[in-house]
Amino acid sequence: MPAIQNVKGMRDHLPADMMLRQYIVNTLTRISEAHGFEPLQTPVIEYAETLEGKLGDDEKLIYRFEDHGGRRLALRYDQTVPLARVTAQYAGQLALPWRRYAYGPSYRGERPARGRYREFYQFDLDIVGSASPLADAEIIAILCEALAALGFPGFVTLLNHRQIIGGIARVSGLSEEAAGGVYRAIDKFDKIGAEGVRAELLKSGVAETAADRILELVQIEGAPAEVLAALEQRLAGDERALAAIANLRAVIAGLTAMGVPAEQYRVAPRLARGLSYYTGVVFEAITPHWPEGSLLGGGRYDDLIGLFAGRNIPTVGLAFGIDRLHDVMLELNLGPRPRTTAVAFVTLFGPEQVADSLALAAELRAAGINTLIALEPGNLGKQFKEADRRGVRLALVLGPDEIARGEVVVKDLQRGEQRALPRAAVASLLAEALTEGA
Repeated sequence: MPAIQNVKGMRDHLPADMMLRQYIVNTLTRISEAHGFEPLQTPVIEYAETLEGKLGDDEKLIYRFEDHGGRRLALRYDQTVPLARVTAQYAGQLALPWRRYAYGPSYRGERPARGRYREFYQFDLDIVGSASPLADAEIIAILCEALAALGFPGFVTLLNHRQIIGGIARVSGLSEEAAGGVYRAIDKFDKIGAEGVRAELLKSGVAETAADRILELVQIEGAPAEVLAALEQRLAGDERALAAIANLRAVIAGLTAMGVPAEQYRVAPRLARGLSYYTGVVFEAITPHWPEGSLLGGGRYDDLIGLFAGRNIPTVGLAFGIDRLHDVMLELNLGPRPRTTAVAFVTLFGPEQVADSLALAAELRAAGINTLIALEPGNLGKQFKEADRRGVRLALVLGPDEIARGEVVVKDLQRGEQRALPRAAVASLLAEALTEGA
């Protein structure tokens, strides 16, 4: 019999992990809906031709297969291409601009590594049908709001524009066709450093003087206004690059007006983002406490939906990688660490008290208190141990004496305290105390 194990690069998530993951997703959902975003769900399987030709070099990572009818199918690579399909397929039913969020698994046939899996979950946010820099600013503002709400320390969102990188390539003497190689080389900057990028550029046929010029420009640092002013001076004469700089200035003005703290973002000319469908602003969030790469990223892609819709539909979005956020939060000890979903444990004193105890549990749940109930009556000490082992805070006892007095004994297993509460009011009193954090 083969070893019992899950597929490499795909993980089981046991209850403790799932509770943290649900906390992340619930936080992202709450923030998204506060901004008026609406939920969307698409199938995990698409026709292979839907995904093909949209992902550049990453297309080799698509999981492809044939069904019993010989149809070529593929597992979803991300949730962006399915969004493009949906926007085109349901064009008459969607009012633009459309703010949408989606959560679910995607699949990539790549080498598994720390923070990188073959099955992974993403929470996507997109604004479809708006070219306004305020759309870019809102997406980036939500990114910053979400990471702050999840407790990430010292994170910074790096901002750039694909036409700034294109302008750097052009003023360095490269042709438009050669600019794609510059994107790919610069995208590796944080992994292989300046010398590694220089070697990549030379290997792709870029002249030494051009490679040095590119490296000089992508390493400009400083406050956003200073970086953009320096780029504007160095890229003078390249109209597309200058327009991109003006666009970034408008995005940053929007971030300022939305109250995003200045320390949470900066302009980084070296930021490329590898996916080929990006056309405008791109961004990635990083933290010095996670050296394995970015926490998440996104950008503007104004042409992708047009491949399906037959007309230009400007769009900007981002993807929160739930697996990566989960792993980093575990490593940095961020977020809540509940051991169970239950707060209360109703014991069973004896067979005669089972009906009263079941009724008490139902009342607690109706009051919004997650409640476990024992399954076998008798031996209260054993039941207390079960509740404590599961991480339940409160154990409730309803024996014959308590029933006669119209009371319930509530034992706080974390504090080692107990008290008697009126039976008629126990649900409301506990709900009030838990809400106040008592």
